[in-house]
Amino acid sequence: QVQLVESGGGLVQAGGSLRLSCAASGRTFSSYAMGWFRQALGKEREFVAAISWSGGNTYYSDSVKGRFTMSRDNAKNTVYLQMNSMKPEDTAVYYCAANTAARYTLVLPTTTTVYNYWGQGTQVTVSS
Repeated sequence: QVQLVESGGGLVQAGGSLRLSCAASGRTFSSYAMGWFRQALGKEREFVAAISWSGGNTYYSDSVKGRFTMSRDNAKNTVYLQMNSMKPEDTAVYYCAANTAARYTLVLPTTTTVYNYWGQGTQVTVSS
């Protein structure tokens, strides 16, 4: 069982930055990939970024590539999402997710169905 707790959301002006954190419970955090997703009001949940178990591989959606950076600190059981040059269209609830079913793989899933644990989400609002 893995529990994920996001933090760091809030209100920011367009062009500003925020850093989200996601703390995970358990002793096997360093063995599986993690992802960030977001869901805007009235829209489906969409993929934002993913990172491999070691942190050596990352993958981003086209909409955030070059602006967002995902990283992880396995010693702290935490993943991060640094969001720069933010836009009003980045407004959403952001969720972190864990893919514990596949360990020590470089595959970075982008679909929600592959991830088997989810956090409660943190609201990010970007004002214009």
